[in-house]
Amino acid sequence: MKGFAPRLMHPLLQILLALGLAIGGLCLATVLALLLASQLYGLSLAAVLQLSAQPGAQPHTWGALMLLQGASLLGAGAGVALMPAIVGLPWRAYFAPRRLGSAGWLLGAAALVIVILPFMSMLIAWNAQAHFPAFVHDFELWAKDKEDQAAVLTKFLTQLNSTGRLLVGLVVIAVVPAVAEELVFRGVIQQNLVRWFNSRHLGVWLAAALFSAIHMQFFGFVPRFVLGLVLGYLYEWSGNLLVPIAAHFTQNALQLLLLFLAQRGYFGAAFDPDANEALPWPVVLLSALLTAGLLYFLRQRMAAPTSVTLSHDGVSTAAANEV
Repeated sequence: MKGFAPRLMHPLLQILLALGLAIGGLCLATVLALLLASQLYGLSLAAVLQLSAQPGAQPHTWGALMLLQGASLLGAGAGVALMPAIVGLPWRAYFAPRRLGSAGWLLGAAALVIVILPFMSMLIAWNAQAHFPAFVHDFELWAKDKEDQAAVLTKFLTQLNSTGRLLVGLVVIAVVPAVAEELVFRGVIQQNLVRWFNSRHLGVWLAAALFSAIHMQFFGFVPRFVLGLVLGYLYEWSGNLLVPIAAHFTQNALQLLLLFLAQRGYFGAAFDPDANEALPWPVVLLSALLTAGLLYFLRQRMAAPTSVTLSHDGVSTAAANEV
């Protein structure tokens, strides 16, 4: 990625170190959240640990689970946020060596993930009906069972029966994952894969594959992989982590808002935001064309000939930012 300062630490070592920091932060934050949830809701630690297996079994399950989910991701993000200090660079030099060209970059990234939704509906419908080869049939059954269990928990957590729940959901399901996951996958993994293989495209595609695989939802792997590609190229072109964060937040927040409105009957009984059905093909085709056009536009706008970056010692320099 042009504009990123050279690092003294090998890219693979940085990736492994970041994963260790993420796991360590996640574990520490989860333990603290378990203790806090136990005190807040008067539950034993064993009871708190069983909440995800039995959603709705306790009166405070929703709040406790949201606390655990938000804390765990926040801990992972906080761990990875320590990487610049370990490498010996200012935070901005590591994660955002290019300044935002304008607020339009963030708005364009947000618009992109909205425009692509009908096209993604086609991928979601196709991937949900996919079948594995016969020799991994047992794995397919296991994966399907795990996704069915996850769907029950997700449906419970997205019962947004009040404005307060919507606001909590926006923080836990939209803000925290957007920041934490982008720090990990684009901020560390992708940029180091690009350096390691000396190929921006290979780095983006590998990071997108890891981003999708880590969610352990194999019947949603393809649409999440495509989303990872979009987020990856936004980071590659812009050189600023705020751009994919804005897109990631918009993706999650829009889904929550649609669920909130649907649960209040604003779209009628026939509309189901959770359905794995493709929209009509003319809408999908229009979405694909608009997405391609917006991607091209954003690439051209972000491919400024020069921008201010930070060198390894933190000194501002003008550097080429070709894509």
